[in-house]
Amino acid sequence: MSETQDLNIPLGPPQEKMSQALASVEDVHGERMRVQMGPQHPATHGVLRVEIETDGELIIKGTPHIGYLHRCFEKVAENITWPQIVPFTDRLDYCSSMNNNLGFVLACEKLFGIEVSERIQTIRVLVTELNRVANHCVAIAAYSLDIGAWTPFLLLIQEREHILDLFEEICGGRLLLNYIWIGGLSHDVPDGWLPKVHEFVEYMKPKIPELNQLLSYNKIFIERLANVAVIPADVCYQYGVTGPNIRGAGVKWDLRKNEPYSGYETYDFDIPIGTGEMGQVGDAWDRYIVRVREVEQSLRIIEQAATRLEGMPGDDVKAAIPKTFAKVPKGEIYFRTEQPKGELGFYLISNGKAKPYRVKCRAPSFSNLCVMPKVAPGLLIADMVALIGSIDIVLGDVDR
Repeated sequence: MSETQDLNIPLGPPQEKMSQALASVEDVHGERMRVQMGPQHPATHGVLRVEIETDGELIIKGTPHIGYLHRCFEKVAENITWPQIVPFTDRLDYCSSMNNNLGFVLACEKLFGIEVSERIQTIRVLVTELNRVANHCVAIAAYSLDIGAWTPFLLLIQEREHILDLFEEICGGRLLLNYIWIGGLSHDVPDGWLPKVHEFVEYMKPKIPELNQLLSYNKIFIERLANVAVIPADVCYQYGVTGPNIRGAGVKWDLRKNEPYSGYETYDFDIPIGTGEMGQVGDAWDRYIVRVREVEQSLRIIEQAATRLEGMPGDDVKAAIPKTFAKVPKGEIYFRTEQPKGELGFYLISNGKAKPYRVKCRAPSFSNLCVMPKVAPGLLIADMVALIGSIDIVLGDVDR
């Protein structure tokens, strides 16, 4: 044991040394082993299979194999009516149902020329930001479990339960919600709900410093993530990586700021980015800490939205919902929103009938996962777990 303690074995070689490491492996060893992670593997998120070629502990090639959860969302959407599609969007990224609802509904409303009241827009912002916090709680909790930390997982899942309780009270659902409808909402906020939102915000604020002390700045956690699986900004551009992953690479890009919708331009919040605080810009730790800091910013938005609603006159949240979708305007549109995992886009074609002619979903998890073959070479096998968790994918969103 005393001899092994003196060994200086890097847990994750920096990106610029990877090519040298790979070259030395090719020259000296030349023997490879193929390792299958998944499709049912405790270290993969969802039903994902990763085929890894290794030389010892060093990964030469990493290829994700997807499709195990394919549900034909796009084809199903072309065979049901416009409002019937909304519940199916819940099941894309089932950790971000509200955000999926909003993305599809806003695309439909722009295509059909439907305008909703300020109150409806404010409620939508409030519930989608609550869902963003819930999503990041799951992402960080699962990531901490991947790295070997059990306590943060219990803490964050417990905090997420408070949000699910709020969702259950407002619409009856906890995970799959079908709350945001084309032209409005399924329910208005119930009496006494907004004070509970304020109470949750005040409860959640001190939990962030507690998480940072427990996990974010934990020496072991930092050593497992710093300088590991670096995704530079130019690679993000090449592969269409968005959301916290591109912001972790130091790029200040957030559709809520750059292409605001639902009145986001009227809210005061910041865009956290990776700065290379613990290692290189764009490493696994940067992607992790961006999500932590986004929770703080979402709490700011939630607080502002709840305060606005308290002083806003009530109206019928179903008033702008079309009485029938038998005849709708013809045309096509692409609309994108900032979903917790990245840019969620919907391309819709209407031929004027009750069912869409074409529905195409640009899922953030799919594009984010595609960067794996580029980043995996040069990592150690243990670092593959750190890479997958830092990207934050949901296979329902990848496969659709």
